Amino acid sequence: MFDIQAQLKKLTIQPGVYLMKDQFGNVIYIGKAKNLRNRVRSYFRKNANHDKKTTELVSKIVEFEYIITDSEVEALILEASMIRKYQPQYNILLRDDKQYPYIKITINEPYPRVMKVFKVRKDNARYYGPYVSGDYMGRILELIREYYPLRTCGKVPGAGRDRPCLNYDIKKCLAPCFKPVDQEMYRGMIDEIIDILEGKVSTTIAMLKEKMMDHADKLEFEKAAKARNTIIALEKLEKSQKLYTLDESNRDIIAFSRAEDRVCFMVFFVRQGKLLGREQYVLDDLEGVKDESVMTEFLERFYTNAMIIPKEILISTEVEDQELMEQWLRQKMGKKVSLVIPKIGEKAKLIKLVEKNAEEYIAKFSEKIEAEREKIKNLKWYFKELFEIDMNKFRVEAYDISNIFGTFSVGSMVVFEGGKKKKSDYRKFNIKTIEGANDYGSMQEVLYRRFKRGLEEREKSKSLDNKFDIFPDALLIDGGLQHASVVEDVMEAFGLDIPVLGMVKDHKHKTKALVYKGIEYNIKQYPDLYKFIYAIQEEVHRFAIEHHKTLRLKAMTKSVLDAIPGVGKTRREALLTHFMSIDKIKKATVEELEQVDGINTKVAQDIFDYFSNLKEKTND
Repeated sequence: MFDIQAQLKKLTIQPGVYLMKDQFGNVIYIGKAKNLRNRVRSYFRKNANHDKKTTELVSKIVEFEYIITDSEVEALILEASMIRKYQPQYNILLRDDKQYPYIKITINEPYPRVMKVFKVRKDNARYYGPYVSGDYMGRILELIREYYPLRTCGKVPGAGRDRPCLNYDIKKCLAPCFKPVDQEMYRGMIDEIIDILEGKVSTTIAMLKEKMMDHADKLEFEKAAKARNTIIALEKLEKSQKLYTLDESNRDIIAFSRAEDRVCFMVFFVRQGKLLGREQYVLDDLEGVKDESVMTEFLERFYTNAMIIPKEILISTEVEDQELMEQWLRQKMGKKVSLVIPKIGEKAKLIKLVEKNAEEYIAKFSEKIEAEREKIKNLKWYFKELFEIDMNKFRVEAYDISNIFGTFSVGSMVVFEGGKKKKSDYRKFNIKTIEGANDYGSMQEVLYRRFKRGLEEREKSKSLDNKFDIFPDALLIDGGLQHASVVEDVMEAFGLDIPVLGMVKDHKHKTKALVYKGIEYNIKQYPDLYKFIYAIQEEVHRFAIEHHKTLRLKAMTKSVLDAIPGVGKTRREALLTHFMSIDKIKKATVEELEQVDGINTKVAQDIFDYFSNLKEKTND
């Protein structure tokens, strides 16, 4: 039995991270501290003036644990990472965390490429973004691809390919992998693109007008027309950008608006003085929580996994320990990052603009937000009323098995949290101990492996590397009574009290009911619950089938192509990329096979002979 008062006396004065747990062992709050003893004890002091949310939190704390760090910054980093992973009930969470795209220019290559990416790496390339508006980013990339014939593939320039690809034929690529290309001229195109991405569109337009006139004077009308069309496209693009600042700085502008216990954060992404896009986050149950606490936690959540952080962040209110926050941001980016709270001037006007947008958003979408909130509340009620299941975290795990006549048998696990998919927690299982088409045995193996690993991770200290230590409020199993029953046996064997419900389909393979403790419940009469279960069942089935197809394709490809002398991974991929299917490779002539990158005459003849001999044996 955990004695809170006894453990409080043992606390250290060092910095670190603390984890508060409820009666079920769930982590319900994670915090950081400069002095663990003072901070953790503050929760349990008599007559403590806590806000409503903290008072409710303290009432549910049954035990706590802590991790000592070497510094406050390390504590902040660890806290932010652990909150992102464990999603505790009483922390401020950004459940609709998004991954924004960037435009990458590989300036570290002899002939740079321009591409859309979702990860920023330390690879000496140049990155622009984030682009919250996919439409705006799409127009930029479309313009670049239309008017700048850059290479898009990863082929090594000067590799001496037998022939260029289709992009060269349609004048969309200069094909440096096939023939020599003037590097200075190519770099000139890259410089123009960099000017466009850095907001210097007028500079590029002026230069293109000079080129257009020069081509016209030389009677190079086709080149002049292309320059003119590029100018027109750039002018349209420039008009679509709204200038928000008087300079060309990079900055994020963050402000929020409150309405009762709800807070709407608005973030404007300004790059080179132009607005790339905006994003909003609506947070609930923050009645009585101080503005500076709300802003502090939001910044920690928002920038935990940010790949690019500008040197200046404008915020509408003070934060707790600004110096520590800036030190953390500087450590993340390797350069100075400033948090600025403007009171007067242009920057103050920008903050007011963002605040106004937050106010309008929370007013305009309050009904939609409330409807979503009510929907989640109803779903929790259905689970409580129909099945007597408390959905505290509202975390559900669903499982399905997929195989063809017992071959390539796989299991899938999908997770829904707060009523939404949590794809980062999806897991795949290749069935190892069960042979043949035994769905019951396969399901037991998957659940056994999942919870055995989870219990092992729980016995160890909390780690960011743990993948299975977060347990759900309920398990949903694709199948009927027997499927649910075999999983209940696994839960009983582990001594776990996690409800197991079977998702039943009718003869048309459509969701119709839930099975719980031997009783089948028709859920079509509860529209919200029915739609929720249907979405989960479809998702877990899709995920299982997708994994199954991947395994089949790998096995098929390996068994056919890898048996041919001289065909390894690189040539196999080149063949499949070129012909798109094994069947087309089988029917290809030696001459057609030679057209594939990396396939010489000897290997082409070996491939042709292999399939010819295979065909003769089949006919015999």
